[in-house]
Amino acid sequence: MKKLIVFSGAGMSAESGLKTFRDNDGLWENYKVEEVATPQAWKENPELVLHFYNLRRRQLSQVEPNSAHYLISELENKFDVTVITQNIDDLHERAGSENVLHLHGELKKVRSEKHYNLIYDWQYKDIQLGDLCEKGTQLRPHVVWFGEDVPEMNRALQIAQEAEILIVIGTSLNVYPAANIAYSVNQNCDCYLIDPNPPTLNGNQKFTIIEGGAIEGMNSIIKKLIA
Repeated sequence: MKKLIVFSGAGMSAESGLKTFRDNDGLWENYKVEEVATPQAWKENPELVLHFYNLRRRQLSQVEPNSAHYLISELENKFDVTVITQNIDDLHERAGSENVLHLHGELKKVRSEKHYNLIYDWQYKDIQLGDLCEKGTQLRPHVVWFGEDVPEMNRALQIAQEAEILIVIGTSLNVYPAANIAYSVNQNCDCYLIDPNPPTLNGNQKFTIIEGGAIEGMNSIIKKLIA
């Protein structure tokens, strides 16, 4: 089977009702990125950061995968599919995708603030100050904040380099280093980009542009890939 990579971003989950920072000029429910999603924010006001991610976790518990998520999982019947996502929700998994690589962490997991490898499933519970790992340090969201390294980046680039088909969906390609994935595939890879407002593309890679949302775009691609 051909290797097919789906590279997804916030626009993918937006059609399930999950809000994004970029919906409102860098705000999410009136929170600024630098107040709740940076190492400095955690240092200065961990209670606010935890509250913010508790809200996001509660919101995630109330939404479902959309039909684009299910269409991606169905591609596994015809292709060797890996989903590389910037999203911290679990909607791809809940729709049935088997191979999902989260670049920016997972909302339903927590980790020690000092021992990176101590990661725990947390599901939809709130995280409170005083919730500690087994070594006695505070638990924090298992997410990559702005200004932090992206541990899975090298692995994602290696996977992308093997792609024969690439579908970019719901991402502005403005967040680096993640955006490099779209430009790391080989020149023989068939590349598609789904976006209602397609971004300006860098590099020499040629993309078939499908103007539309995630659901509309995936329905169009399914017709192209599965005759």
